[in-house]
Amino acid sequence: MNPCRVCALRTLGLTLAPPPPPLQPLLRYPRLKLNLNPRRTLVTAHSSSNSTSTSASTSTPKKKKKEKVLVISGPTGAGKSRLALELAKRLNGEIISADSVQVYRGLDVGSAKPSWSDRKEVPHHLLDILHPSEDYSVGQFFEDARQVTNSILENDHVPIVVGGTGLYLRWYVYGKPEVPKASPEFASEVYSEIIDLERDRNWDAAVKLVVEAGDPGALRLTCNDWYRLRRSLEILKSSGSPPSAFQVPYDSFRDQIKLQKSESSPDVNFSGGGVELNISPDLDYDFICFFLSNQRLDLYRMIDLRCEDMLSGHDGLLSEATRLLDMGLLPNSNSATRAIGFRQAMEFLLQCREQGGSSPGEFFSFLSEFQKASRNFAKRQLTWFRNEDIYHWLNASQPLDKVVDFIYQVYHNQTGNVVVPKSLAMEKDLSSRREIAELKSYRPKNRYFIKREDCSEILDWIGRQMQCSAVH
Repeated sequence: MNPCRVCALRTLGLTLAPPPPPLQPLLRYPRLKLNLNPRRTLVTAHSSSNSTSTSASTSTPKKKKKEKVLVISGPTGAGKSRLALELAKRLNGEIISADSVQVYRGLDVGSAKPSWSDRKEVPHHLLDILHPSEDYSVGQFFEDARQVTNSILENDHVPIVVGGTGLYLRWYVYGKPEVPKASPEFASEVYSEIIDLERDRNWDAAVKLVVEAGDPGALRLTCNDWYRLRRSLEILKSSGSPPSAFQVPYDSFRDQIKLQKSESSPDVNFSGGGVELNISPDLDYDFICFFLSNQRLDLYRMIDLRCEDMLSGHDGLLSEATRLLDMGLLPNSNSATRAIGFRQAMEFLLQCREQGGSSPGEFFSFLSEFQKASRNFAKRQLTWFRNEDIYHWLNASQPLDKVVDFIYQVYHNQTGNVVVPKSLAMEKDLSSRREIAELKSYRPKNRYFIKREDCSEILDWIGRQMQCSAVH
């Protein structure tokens, strides 16, 4: 397949839907089916909606009112996709996915991608735009998401960005660093230096090459993140400086926030939703950002059950991981195969192929590892967004219609102030010693896979898949 990335985005008209029936709690989610979608054509964005205009009668520049953009984030399994869907129905909105796995075609169940019925109800963007063998970077996401945002606003719809990939959202909100693009000559030179090492999977030698070229930061890259390693070498050759030499816009905003906090009264609590930090005037849009979460124990239980659900049936995560292996991809070899769930499933299936089958004990070990990796990912998401002061934290265990009503009112509020009611607020930090102790002693309680015989259908399915592969 041509490695060039053809990003596929489309902008559809949307009419207001009739008032929806009473909604279920946020913790529920639909069972997803595997579907493939062909590439679409990239929408060309027009001029930015946040430019300034100058009055003919005065030389004083008059700033145009900034367009509002909703951002919904949260840990995996919190219910942010469903919240975004209901908000889009109420606000005549369109959804932009900020998920680093949902960009890939065919990775539907394992990425908890919105169902086709949801996508017919509300336009979704940045889903199914790449083949799983292709890489996708935060810089590419920034360009694509900002382009779609402008297109949505030009159609007088509301952009609703939803996802849990923290770096994607940070760059989307605050901007991306002005890192030079590599010329075709430099890109070709880097390719020729790296390709043999990548083909031989000699990661350590490749890292040593980049470090010796002038970027010690390569030592901190995730193993087998070949795209970022190549990009680092391209930047070095293009500019003579490592990527770390270029200022990230978020850093200046972070310093600004620290200054505001230091000048505030020591009695002010910045962890709640009632304190406004004056950073939005310097941003490209009027961002209204929320972080949806549950109490940690409830979140962990929900994640464990969702992992089970992804493995149920013959069209789930294992089926998608099998397709990745059949494409010739290996676990932890690129962006798609490093994703939580897919990496563990591919490693388990490779073990099955090497051994000629699997046992219930090996399946339960794989399930436990999948659940643990997912919980750890949620923990990292919580840690990341605790440091993002622009987000207002909401309690996902509250009725969905109340959360939707609140955000709807905030969006239409002309003052720009956001005060989260106590009934909807979620504390950023663990609230009690008891909760901390319960987390330390936490053990999953499965719903489907409890006894050895509960996984017999899956093991039979794996056996049949191996027989089919042997025949072909």
